[in-house]
Amino acid sequence: MSEIIKMELQCPMPQFDFDVITMGHGSGGLLTHRLLESGVFDLLKNDLLNQQHDGAVFELLGKTAFSTDSYVISPIIFPGGNIGELAVNGTVNDLAMCGAAAKYLSLGFIIEEGFTMQEFWTVLNGIKNAAENAGIKIVTGDTKVVEKGKGDKIFINTSGVGTVHPKAAIHHNRIEVGDKIIISGNLAQHGITIMSMRKGLEFETDMVSDTTNLNHIILQLLDRFGENIKFLRDPTRGGLASVLNEVAGLTKLGYRIEQKLLPIDEQVEGACEMLGLDPLYVANEGLFVAIVKNSIANEMLELMKQDSKTSNAAIIGEVTNDNSGKVILKSNIGGTRVVNYLTGEQLPRIC
Repeated sequence: MSEIIKMELQCPMPQFDFDVITMGHGSGGLLTHRLLESGVFDLLKNDLLNQQHDGAVFELLGKTAFSTDSYVISPIIFPGGNIGELAVNGTVNDLAMCGAAAKYLSLGFIIEEGFTMQEFWTVLNGIKNAAENAGIKIVTGDTKVVEKGKGDKIFINTSGVGTVHPKAAIHHNRIEVGDKIIISGNLAQHGITIMSMRKGLEFETDMVSDTTNLNHIILQLLDRFGENIKFLRDPTRGGLASVLNEVAGLTKLGYRIEQKLLPIDEQVEGACEMLGLDPLYVANEGLFVAIVKNSIANEMLELMKQDSKTSNAAIIGEVTNDNSGKVILKSNIGGTRVVNYLTGEQLPRIC
C-alpha cells in the first residue's frame, strides 16, 4: 500500500498537527479549520472555493444537467487510481451520459477516526488531478468525522452540474429497431483490478483500473453526430448486462449482442474464469455504452478509435424487434442465451 501511496502523491504533503484524523477534525473548531486550510482549500483552490462559503453561487447558460453519487470502494487506493479520483470521474461521467459538460462539483467527506493523513493526502491528490483533467471546479463541500468502527476509512459524496450540449438528444424513447450498440473499451477492467487486491483473493496481475473522465470524447462525438447518438450510459455497478436490461425494460425492444464482438483483455478474461465471474456483470469506471443510428455507427467507431480512452471501442450488437424487453447473447459457439439482471451482489464495495 505504501508504494501505491508514494506513486499517487504529486503535491508535497503539508505538516498536519496529527498523523491521523481525530474526532476533533470534525468538530468545526480549530482542527477542522487547519485541516481544511492546509489540505482541501489550498490544494483545490479556485475563485469559488476560495470564498469558503456554505455553498457556491455561479451562472450557467442554457439547459442544465445535475447528478449526485456516493463512493464507498474498498480498497480506497488501487492500481490506476483511488477513491478521490473515482469520485470526480464518476460524477463527471454521469453528466456526460446526459450529454452535458460538467462545470462545478461539490465534495463531501465522511472520514473514520484514525484514517491516516498520508492516505487522506493521497485521496486529495487524486481529486485534484481528476478535476484538472476533466476541466471542472470543486466549488463547495463538507467534512464529517465518525467514530472508529462506524465507517471504513473514507466515504465520498459528489454532486455536479453542467451545461447540456446543444446537439444532445439523449433519451431511451428515441431508440429504434436497427440501431447499433457500441461499447467504448475493454469490459470489466475496474472490477477485476479491485478484486485482485482484496484480502484473501490477491493474485498477480499488472491490470489497472480504467477510471477516467469521458466528458471530452463525449462532447467531441456530440459535435460530430448530434442527435444520431440516442442513448448513453456508463456501465458501473452491474456492468454492461445491467445497462442493457434497464434500457430493454424501458423500451420493450430486444437487444442482441455477440460474445465474439465483446472487447475483453486476456488477463481480465482469465481472472473472471478463475473467480467464476461473468464479465458482463463486472463494474467499469471508464467506459460508456452508446446506442446510435445504424447509418453513423461505423464512422463514430472510427473516430472513437483515434482517442486513447476509446481505442478499443467496438460495435457489439443491435436493437431488434425480437425478444421484447430482453437482452440476448449469441455465444462463440453459435448458441444464444438470455442475459438477465444480476441476482444478488457479485462484487461488493466496487465503487
